[in-house]
Amino acid sequence: MTRNHFLALLLGVSLSVISILIIFFIVCFIFYRRKQSSTNSDQYGVESPNHNKQGFSPETEELVTFHGGEDLTICDILDAPGEVIGKSSYGTLYKASLQRSGKIRVLRFLRPVCTVRSDSKEFNGVIETIGFVRHENLVPLLGFYAGNRGEKLMVHPFFGSGNLSDFIRSGDDESIKWINILTIAIGISKALDYLHTGMQKPIVHGNLKSKNVLLNSTFEPRVSDFGMHLLLNTTAGQEILDVSAVEGYKAPELIKMKEVSKESDVYSLGVIMLEVVSGKKPINPSGDDEFYLPDVVRNAVLDQKLSDLYRPEILGSNGNLSEECVLKYIQLAMSCCSPSPSLRPNMKQVLKKLEEIRKC
Repeated sequence: MTRNHFLALLLGVSLSVISILIIFFIVCFIFYRRKQSSTNSDQYGVESPNHNKQGFSPETEELVTFHGGEDLTICDILDAPGEVIGKSSYGTLYKASLQRSGKIRVLRFLRPVCTVRSDSKEFNGVIETIGFVRHENLVPLLGFYAGNRGEKLMVHPFFGSGNLSDFIRSGDDESIKWINILTIAIGISKALDYLHTGMQKPIVHGNLKSKNVLLNSTFEPRVSDFGMHLLLNTTAGQEILDVSAVEGYKAPELIKMKEVSKESDVYSLGVIMLEVVSGKKPINPSGDDEFYLPDVVRNAVLDQKLSDLYRPEILGSNGNLSEECVLKYIQLAMSCCSPSPSLRPNMKQVLKKLEEIRKC
């Protein structure tokens, strides 16, 4: 055997050994990753902000982005460490910091057992509709992620000033300023008017309450959770309605969530308007600082004691603000809360009245 033949043979054997070693290490690495993925699947629930560690198959994952969320990636969302900031019967809210961009986002995990199938035409249509909604008084949907185990994740901007419910009962002097009260009422009304009339296909909010109204630093409201009932199954939708009834925001004509309407949204708005100006919770009374709407409406209409609804400090903290202005506001709120849906004003009428009150 010549020297050249020997070297060629030695080189061939060496390459074969190296190839075998490479294949061996690849197989070991795949086995290790699968084992790690399996372990983490037990460690993390589907609602964990770290649920990327469950070893999802890329072929069955999907991320749809909308205006303002074009830079989102699946890794951004699933790798983001999160802090629980809210829970409901159908999901969990996380405040998350995206590692790549450093942006703060709200991640809303929807429990698979509470939602309709994400591969249904109806579900995809609702996501697309909500994703295209853009208004200065509405919280936009930036992205939607669907995982291979039925996980559904909605991505929203984060608003650090908290929600309206907390603001009302914070004891902050800003919460009783008439200009802020009107700013909040008008902003929510503009949001509802856009949902009801500004879209090609109207959207009923379906779950309007002060907890679902976020505020920015200048007390401009941002309404969240609109149309969520369209993504939920019958059982989860009914649970939302039951909670709404307990909290005092449910219109009296509603029996099932599928019956929510523009008129029921107007009712909920009226409750919020009374809640803001009175500083009280619209639930069955368990203390002196709460009111129960049916009793409020009956007493106000029959006894004409509208002044009982608002805090006297509102007048005192707003210079020469007349009691007449506040009473007009309360009367408008109670017309929104009429027991008869046909007697409630629509959102354009509400906005017109609020603008007139702001000028009085």
